[in-house]
Amino acid sequence: MANPLIERLRRARQTGVPSQGRHFTVRRPTDLEMYEMAGKVNQRLLLTRFVTDWGEMKEMDLVPGGGPAPVPFDPDLWAEWIADHPEHWDDITRAVFDGYKAHEAEMEAVAKNSVPGSAS
Repeated sequence: MANPLIERLRRARQTGVPSQGRHFTVRRPTDLEMYEMAGKVNQRLLLTRFVTDWGEMKEMDLVPGGGPAPVPFDPDLWAEWIADHPEHWDDITRAVFDGYKAHEAEMEAVAKNSVPGSAS
């Protein structure tokens, strides 16, 4: 069983993103992940590493002739499916970057307010 605090930290980095009538959950990258990706960020990485849920996906949404049964999110299945669905790429990529930019701005504001001698 995963550590509940780790799960809470990860959920705190998540946000929903609507795209073409679907709803996905993305996780903003951590500072360390952004550092590791510096200069080598690619869309495939953003699309596969930072999506954590695909809302209500049914088998028929994934494969032609599939049934109506809901399919739980699976990172490997997601990576295979999203590779053929460019209509979602920009929305998801933008949401991942926007999540990180918002985090970065929040950390800058916190740092400004915690500088000794600064006005509170």
